[in-house]
Amino acid sequence: MPKTSKILLLAASAVLVLTIFMGVNASGVSAASDTAQDSAYKQINVYSEVLQHIQSDYVVEPNIPSVTNGALRGLLESLDADSSYLSPDDYKLYKMDKGGKAQVGINVSKRFGYANVVSVVPGSPADRAGLVDGDILEAIDGHDTRDIPLAIIQKMLEGAPGSAVSVSVVRQKKPEPEKIDMTRSVTQIPAVQDAMYDGFSILYLKPGILDHEHVQQLESKLKGMRGAGNKKVLLDLRDVAAGDMVEAQRLANFLLKSGTIGSLEGQQVAKVTFTADPSKAIVPAAPAVVLVNHGTAGPAELVAAALLDNKRADLVGEKTFGEGTQQKTFEMPDGSALILSVAKYESPSGKKLQDEGVTPGVMVASAVAVQADVDDEAPAAQPMGATPAPVVVTKPQVTVDEQLTKALDLLKAKAA
Repeated sequence: MPKTSKILLLAASAVLVLTIFMGVNASGVSAASDTAQDSAYKQINVYSEVLQHIQSDYVVEPNIPSVTNGALRGLLESLDADSSYLSPDDYKLYKMDKGGKAQVGINVSKRFGYANVVSVVPGSPADRAGLVDGDILEAIDGHDTRDIPLAIIQKMLEGAPGSAVSVSVVRQKKPEPEKIDMTRSVTQIPAVQDAMYDGFSILYLKPGILDHEHVQQLESKLKGMRGAGNKKVLLDLRDVAAGDMVEAQRLANFLLKSGTIGSLEGQQVAKVTFTADPSKAIVPAAPAVVLVNHGTAGPAELVAAALLDNKRADLVGEKTFGEGTQQKTFEMPDGSALILSVAKYESPSGKKLQDEGVTPGVMVASAVAVQADVDDEAPAAQPMGATPAPVVVTKPQVTVDEQLTKALDLLKAKAA
């Protein structure tokens, strides 16, 4: 490449980063933003010098467009897990219809550079393959997830029903990645689960997602509770990582007669505060406990935070995942695009869900599998005269749900 072209490319790269970072079309700049802009220009000078050293001093002549794409991707991902830079090729893939909305049943985000499993849909291919929240997807179909924007990772997991996808999974206490092959399918989210505890005095409710359909189911079950003998509510939001923030506000309002549910605010998004409507409350006085874990994310976190901060319910379990932004897509002149978080949801106490998650007042570790007692089984048939060797058979593992036990104990101790 001619030296002049290289310099122009370096300059264009710097201008592109400046455009993204500051917004060249912004108007009405205040004195404070003038200071920020001056600081940004200094950083752009550093970026330009770094590019020049890479161009002139690196061991081989580098692919500058690739270097620039990597820099832009890192710039966006340094902001939060939901912000992404999509190259022109990425953006074409992002907009492409791959022939179906089948998936493997994973809610995924990015943490520490890699794709992270937030939660798994019950009965999905991922569930049958044994994937659990906290697993790291090191690669998808051989592509390292460190080098892929979150929006594209989510797209890669989708496809036509019956199509195959292979993931390389890193798990706790396992040094080597495990390759897992799955077949995409259209997985239906289960209906709201319900159960009765403590002599029918406790109504247990577990949605798989907080969309309109499932929140409607929750509404019906809570309304039915008023005419029955149930006096207390146990809402299980563990591994609920998808849904709609508006529906989350509705659900919180079912249990709240007054108070703030949450808020949304950004640099260019005026603060909006969501307040409980007394006319929409269903069981505002029934004792309540909410179960949460690391797989509780987004809309479910808004519900949990609203009930916790208003002292409406006890929270039991583990700190939630930390998700809660509003995105906007900006198309760039070269065909690339930014998916940028423009506002963040906050709890009533002012904590940003994306940054801090929700910490329960009663911390209890997630359910663990424990080995049952060992039985001696009758030995298999042996040759005549041989001494039979005892065969030790281990019973299947069972799960101890200490979080559920603790939540029930708290509710039983509450006066209806």
